[in-house]
Amino acid sequence: MERIEFRTIERELGVGGLLPTLVPYLNGVALPDLVRRVELPSARREGNPDLAGGYAGLLKDEVCWPSRHYLGDPVLSHFGTGDTVLLGCVCGEWGCWPFTAIVTVTADRVAWSGYRTGYRDWDYRELRDIAFDRSQYEQALRATAD
Repeated sequence: MERIEFRTIERELGVGGLLPTLVPYLNGVALPDLVRRVELPSARREGNPDLAGGYAGLLKDEVCWPSRHYLGDPVLSHFGTGDTVLLGCVCGEWGCWPFTAIVTVTADRVAWSGYRTGYRDWDYRELRDIAFDRSQYEQALRATAD
């Protein structure tokens, strides 16, 4: 199982000034960096390599604990199919360029699968389904409340 943490990153999101965003880190690597590696071949084929990984964390006040956004009860869903927006666009409007997954929660684990971006049909098989120990996952989410 993977280890997750949610870090608060101050970021200028195209609206002026720094805003606190919540960025998932898997085994110490920022999710936008992991996604960039997977998206880069598809983005290059389109002639738009800068699109790969062009994501920011979500505004902290929208998704931090006690929100259950990352626990299968999304407050931000792009497709309306139970998907959870994991990352939003660097412009500050999450729906402009969302990265989504299906978040499945069981008694002892949380899993991410079915990755999609809002406007491209890119291949995310290399990213694979990711499973987390539910206790560690919830502890990481609770730490976002401060």
